[in-house]
Amino acid sequence: QRSLIVKRFSLCNGRSHHQFLPLKQRGRLQAAVLPVTPPLLDDEEKRKQMSEDYGFNQIGEQLPDNITLKDVMDTLPKEVFEIDDVKAWASVLISVTSYAFGLFLISKAPWYLLPVAWAWAGTAVTGFFVIGHDCAHKSFSRNKLVEDIVGTLAFLPLIYPYEPWRFKHDRHHAKTNMLVEDTAWQPVWQNEIESSSFLRKAIIFGYGPIRPWMSIAHWLMWHFDLKKFRPNELPRVKISLACVFAFMAIGWPLIILQSGIAGWFKFWFMPWMVYHFWMSTFTMVHHTAPHIPFKSSKEWNAAQAQLNGTVHCSYPRWIEILCHDINVHVPHHISPRIPSYNLRAAHDSIKQNWGKYINEASWNWRLMKTILTTCHVYDKERYYVSFDELVPEESQPIRFLKKFMPDYA
Repeated sequence: QRSLIVKRFSLCNGRSHHQFLPLKQRGRLQAAVLPVTPPLLDDEEKRKQMSEDYGFNQIGEQLPDNITLKDVMDTLPKEVFEIDDVKAWASVLISVTSYAFGLFLISKAPWYLLPVAWAWAGTAVTGFFVIGHDCAHKSFSRNKLVEDIVGTLAFLPLIYPYEPWRFKHDRHHAKTNMLVEDTAWQPVWQNEIESSSFLRKAIIFGYGPIRPWMSIAHWLMWHFDLKKFRPNELPRVKISLACVFAFMAIGWPLIILQSGIAGWFKFWFMPWMVYHFWMSTFTMVHHTAPHIPFKSSKEWNAAQAQLNGTVHCSYPRWIEILCHDINVHVPHHISPRIPSYNLRAAHDSIKQNWGKYINEASWNWRLMKTILTTCHVYDKERYYVSFDELVPEESQPIRFLKKFMPDYA
């Protein structure tokens, strides 16, 4: 028998209060979760306080239930859906030249400046992913074959199989923030942290300190297992896997032949790790916050999930340029057919017509700290319960982040 101290949040006169309640446990781990009032998104003062607490610029009002995704989409100007071949290929030129410049920096930089060169090269190669991302959504070219070829080639330096990712990513858009069904970030389930001590510790690290690189686990788990795909998808999946393995079998030995194992580490592996930092961070920030719920299929509302459940986050401009504005994410979830170079115009339109419902942030320490230390285990009433509330004796990584991560917003 053992005791846990549980922190309960209650609302009184519009303010949040903490109550510390003992919880007895016997045998198996039990969730120290008490039902409380969910975030009051219709209360302007509460939203302002939540924005400050979570590191947001604005937390949007709840979209009314009777608003459909088509209602939002119909307010967008038709021009934002138009494909411009010049702009599309200009984005390829930007990514190729910036990545080449990054590799040049790596080759010339003294050891103490290599992190700067890796940051540039890894961010530049993230632009390759965004180009492939446009191809997968049929927003790069009017020619489907061109999109398949460009998408496959753009993903090769990342050893990402294009077709397997495309199939799973389509599901993310169709089921955004739907429990079980969404193929991107999901809250942890209670039975997962109950299963074994080893798995519990791995999950705590995965959703805590190493969360900005957990896309590596997602990449391995979702894209190489043929059992995860329908029979009609398998031929295209196998072609993509063959391309990836061919790149590894040919590209990696050539890098090693020219510059040795150290060169492979310096020119490929470290930029790849930077890419996964951005892959994890972008996808995490886009849909994860204490006030953004995951819902069951019965409760899920498409318009609310895409408009209320997606975050517009601004990053330093050089990152946005190299990553082709993938951070301008709300319009992308209203319609994935909007090309990346039209996302800003689409966002301006959405902000003009639906601005009070949008979640907005500028990338900052407090925003990241909130996600890494709070958004862990699913709870229907509170949306998320943190690990250090459920299993405080095993949540040293979370307490470490709370203590040492800056709280600057």
